[in-house]
Amino acid sequence: MDTASAPEATQPPSELESGTQATGKGRVLAWAAWDWGSAAFNAVMTTFVFTVYLTSSAFGDKDQASAVLGGALAIAGLAIALLAPVTGQRSDNGGRRKLWLGVNTAAVAILTGMCFFVFPRPEFLLLGVSLIALGNVFFEFAGVNYNAMLTQVSTPANIGKVSGFGWGMGYLGGIAALLVVLQLFVQPSFDWFGASTEGSLNIRLVAVFSALWFFIFALPVLFTVPELAPPARAKQLGFLASYGLLVRRIKAIYATSPHTIYFLLASAVFRDGLAAVFTFGGIIAAGTFGFELPQVIFFAIFGNVVAAVGAVIGGFLDDRVGPKAVIMGSLVGLLIAGSMILVLGNGSYVFFGTAWAGATTFWVFGLFLCLFVGPAQSSSRAYLARLAPSGETGELFGLYATTGRAVSFLAPALFTLCITLATPLVAPGEAQRWGILGIMVVLVAGLLVLLPVKPPNKASIALVPAS
Repeated sequence: MDTASAPEATQPPSELESGTQATGKGRVLAWAAWDWGSAAFNAVMTTFVFTVYLTSSAFGDKDQASAVLGGALAIAGLAIALLAPVTGQRSDNGGRRKLWLGVNTAAVAILTGMCFFVFPRPEFLLLGVSLIALGNVFFEFAGVNYNAMLTQVSTPANIGKVSGFGWGMGYLGGIAALLVVLQLFVQPSFDWFGASTEGSLNIRLVAVFSALWFFIFALPVLFTVPELAPPARAKQLGFLASYGLLVRRIKAIYATSPHTIYFLLASAVFRDGLAAVFTFGGIIAAGTFGFELPQVIFFAIFGNVVAAVGAVIGGFLDDRVGPKAVIMGSLVGLLIAGSMILVLGNGSYVFFGTAWAGATTFWVFGLFLCLFVGPAQSSSRAYLARLAPSGETGELFGLYATTGRAVSFLAPALFTLCITLATPLVAPGEAQRWGILGIMVVLVAGLLVLLPVKPPNKASIALVPAS
């Protein structure tokens, strides 16, 4: 390998192989508990409950409120893309990976809890979207350190299984948190002060619940998994100087381990398609297949269960056949299931003398979509962790977050474009399902970019310059 292309470079081993692994079952469970707890922010606050509250008529015009929320999240996404790699790098260099996981998690919990003070009046809209946007920024920063800790709780023999277990815990945690929220606050099973809708008290208390849920389940990893030892060659850098080091390291990674960069680019594309499956799944269920809200929630619960099972199964396969094979198989499965939904639509058919309704199409192939999303997400994390140089995992997962944010417009844009193009060509009510084609294009693109990327066991670990 040519080390001349990376001045001051050393030959670090993989962190997964050389690091201090804490592989006991208790430590793996403690690490995965963070995924379980984080679902309160993802599923409850940003997907199903609090952002729906912020875009309701209580805050004025719904379209304007949605635009304000979208703008705030766009700014948050830009901040994440610019800052995530450097925050990961600095936590690596200082040996403070767990510390910054705790700090960022606490920031998310505090910002989430402060959403209690977002009263249902237009003048509180800016406060609400600002808290959610800032929460997203700190959540991504925490996620960088959390993903990097995968190498500290796994070995080369079980990293796929551990990563899959974490993703599965996240899906199941989302179900548990949503069920609690539904039973206590949204559609309470019994009368108590937290069920009061006056001043939207019940929804504001959801924020307090979500903050406590996340914070409590984040504690085990902070008390159980040991802190990362700082690299001996690291030195303190100013914040702006960290960007200079980042650029030098990216160049060195490309020069000495180009397939690491290729994977970052490929995964950015197909991960956008994976995110779109969940983002637009409920919209398609309601708009194309006529699901009512309770049916959508019911499907979401089943979908998360199936996704959790898929992530766990994919983790076992990852350790046996490698992450690239699992990702490619999952993408092919997603394309087949998506094609069936696109072709069959909401029509009624008879197969072998058995009636097949449109709702059946979505239930069957929609759950297949969920089954394949989990393994692709889990193995992507495990793939990158296998290629992380010792002491550089946080920075690498920061780049993982940045590349993902950089292309996060693809699937939504193509989803909208396909619907727009189909509208004048199909019957009323039939155009929305063609948005699936846009998502499939993104998945195909990710698959094609991934094809020439070497599996991690055939790719070299990058040579990176010291700080």
